Amino acid sequence: MNHETKPEDMLPFLSYVTEEAGKALLRHYNKTFRIDRKDPFEGSIDIVTDADRASEMVIMEAISREFPDHDMLTEETETDRSGSPWLWIVDPLDGTINFAHGFPAFCISIAVMEQGELLAGMVYDPLRRDSFFAARGHGAYFNDKQIHVSHADRMDRSLVATGFPYDRAVSPENNLAEFSNVVTRVQGIRRAGSAALDLAYVAAGRLDGFWELKLKPWDTAAGCL
Repeated sequence: MNHETKPEDMLPFLSYVTEEAGKALLRHYNKTFRIDRKDPFEGSIDIVTDADRASEMVIMEAISREFPDHDMLTEETETDRSGSPWLWIVDPLDGTINFAHGFPAFCISIAVMEQGELLAGMVYDPLRRDSFFAARGHGAYFNDKQIHVSHADRMDRSLVATGFPYDRAVSPENNLAEFSNVVTRVQGIRRAGSAALDLAYVAAGRLDGFWELKLKPWDTAAGCL
């Protein structure tokens, strides 16, 4: 990739790599796989599975082949940073708890930045084969159709989404007060368990809004763009 690369030129690569990572996830879905706690203390609910690792490996290997000089920030693997102006931000499985329970709401989220600016991103739902893509300055798309946010202008006519942090049982910053404030003012609230999908749904007008606390860059980079 060079400075003449346009953000929309990333679509073929992002489509390829998210579909391949999606195949890796589906090979594990509703089957037996290993589940590990990320934190050692008993009662931790933040987990990682063989599926997370398999998807991440597919993505990292593809980026390394195609863009060997680029840096990566991924959820499950700590990588060395070379100082490249290019940074890939990867969540190989957003909605791991859903996935582990067989609940059909999870996705892959990949974004690419140049010198701190988001250029392109994709959120891919492998179960539905839903692909949400955005390129800076070129709009957002669901599969091949351009999308836009909803026209809702009142809270009481809005369907919104939220989520709760993994440390909600021990931290006062747990979104419970915010949830209580909003729930009586909107038409409905959904908590599906995948922030990247929630952001994509806002972009497509399926949701009118979304908020959540303590999210990480890999949760939000593609969806925010």
